[in-house]
Amino acid sequence: MPLLPAILRDEALVSDADKYLSDKTHFHLWWLGQSGYLLQWNGKRVLIDPYLSDSLTKKYEATNKPHVRMSERVIDPGLLTGISIVTSSHNHTDHLDGETLMPVIKNNPAIRFVIPEANRAFVAERVQCNRDFPTGLNDKDLLIMNEDFRFYGIPAKHNSIERDEKGNCKFMGFVLQFGGWTIYHSGDTLWFDGMVDLLKPFAVDVALLPINGNDPVREVAGNLDVKEAAQLGKAINARIVIPCHYNMFVFNTADPNDFAREAKIIDQSFAILQHGERWDSSSL
Repeated sequence: MPLLPAILRDEALVSDADKYLSDKTHFHLWWLGQSGYLLQWNGKRVLIDPYLSDSLTKKYEATNKPHVRMSERVIDPGLLTGISIVTSSHNHTDHLDGETLMPVIKNNPAIRFVIPEANRAFVAERVQCNRDFPTGLNDKDLLIMNEDFRFYGIPAKHNSIERDEKGNCKFMGFVLQFGGWTIYHSGDTLWFDGMVDLLKPFAVDVALLPINGNDPVREVAGNLDVKEAAQLGKAINARIVIPCHYNMFVFNTADPNDFAREAKIIDQSFAILQHGERWDSSSL
């Protein structure tokens, strides 16, 4: 099966991002696949939950749960420079990939690394970094990073809201505010009681939500499905929903056209991106 092509790959994506470095009016997002994004605003770059390798395909190749890739890798992580902040919402490899993160950290010596505080020891081992290097986040926490970016911790349910012995969340989402903008990146999550009440006061501009659903047959933790993602966006009054967590692995995907149908039914604004495609806030 031929891989789904990326709109922009490698040097072409870097070149596209470089064109907008001086844009002080709008922010720009490139979808990197799965739940990964490159955010650029006011000359600064934030890398959100990147998975840019074939580590899972190699790991599960000879098992009963093969992770057959559907799409081209968008960018060699070694090409990502000028990154101020990188995030990992939880410890699953498609959100915490050593083969992606180690070259990114190496090539960006001033980078900050935002993780769930509960995962500090695991992260340090997988990424082979000093245990004190990452900045830990818990639900209801506020982190101000590099003066411009404010991270608010939101719990994620994947498939439960898990906490360590100190009460710190192991699976996280976050609200990210910068300039006059607000983005919600849910990480991997199901809908949970109190979720809307937590998120609605933030007046979210862009909600980045998974749509691959929760099918026990896959033997992996689940996410919002296409209908739930659209409804959550509507419930929190998100100005736009951008769906993610599909078209990476054959066994664990969804059809974004189904999401589009559900969003149209309830009049929820949305944008469907292809891998490597750019979206910017002038669309709001």
